[in-house]
Amino acid sequence: MFDEVPGGGRDVGAERDVEAEAARRRRRAQFLRELHEARELRERVQPRRARAARMRQVLRMRTFRW
Repeated sequence: MFDEVPGGGRDVGAERDVEAEAARRRRRAQFLRELHEARELRERVQPRRARAARMRQVLRMRTFRW
């Protein structure tokens, strides 16, 4: 997983890359959770508008060609 350095240690840059990737994934997961929560809140606050948006989405998916 880590690149070996001729001195016998591990490549510090590779470890940082793994940590940076893990941090990026955590931030992305948090963002997606908050986005989902915001959409649910919007549906509760504006049910008519949310229902119309769902209907438009269904219509778009019906007319979409694979």
